[in-house]
Parts: sequence; structure tokens; C-alpha cells
Amino acid sequence: MNYSRQREEVLDQLSGHKDHPTADVIFAELRDRDPNISLATVYRNLKLLAKNGTIQKLSFVSGADHFDPNAEKHVHFVCDRCSGVFDVPMPEADTLDEEAAQHVPGIVTGHDLVFHGICERCCEAGEAEGSAGDALG
Repeated sequence: MNYSRQREEVLDQLSGHKDHPTADVIFAELRDRDPNISLATVYRNLKLLAKNGTIQKLSFVSGADHFDPNAEKHVHFVCDRCSGVFDVPMPEADTLDEEAAQHVPGIVTGHDLVFHGICERCCEAGEAEGSAGDALG
């Protein structure tokens, strides 16, 4: 892949994230530094970086694709309230392909494991809202 200054900017901006942002978020952040960058350029470069395995494109979240600077195979958790995407450090997931291969009539080439629930921040916000509602009742 040929070098591109804008691709490098997109990758640098994504690498500063732990929250798996969308292309729109990356674009908004880059726009402050480089007013000439377009949303199409950000999308194109994120797609190319994902295609060559430098980053991960996460399409399991309803709505827009999210991007992960960690290209290694790993598990994710998606919050059902805020749609936040978080990494789950589960070494047990590494053996799932081999375990599944014992039960599948074919060849297992990989898996995507995503947990759903409510993140800590949303739980705390919900508890605070519930407490305030209880006090009013």
C-alpha cells in the first residue's frame, strides 16, 4: 500500500481511541486539524486500512460501522443503551475455533464473538435516575 498523508492522519486519530469510533467521529476530530479533509476520504482510508488488516471494521453494531485500531482477534461488548463498543480480554475465546470444529461438519475458519448488555456508565446513570425517581415518588 502506498503512503498517504491523509491515511496516516486517519490511522493516527483512530489509534488514539479505545472506544471504537465511527468514521463520522474520526472525520469530526480530523476536520479541526485539516479543514481540507473530506468525509469520503476518511471512509475510503478506513475501508482500505480494514481491508489490509491494519485495523478492524466492526459491522455488528446497529447503525454505522465502528473501527478498532486493534487488528488482533478479540471479543467485544456492545452496550444496548449507548451503543458503546468495548474490548473484552477473554483468553478463553482463543480456543473456541478448535472447540467448535469438533461439532461442525466442515472447517471452522474463525468466529466473531460479541456480548450485549448495559455498560458500567449506563448502569451508573440508570441507578442515579432510579434513585431520583424514587425520591420523587
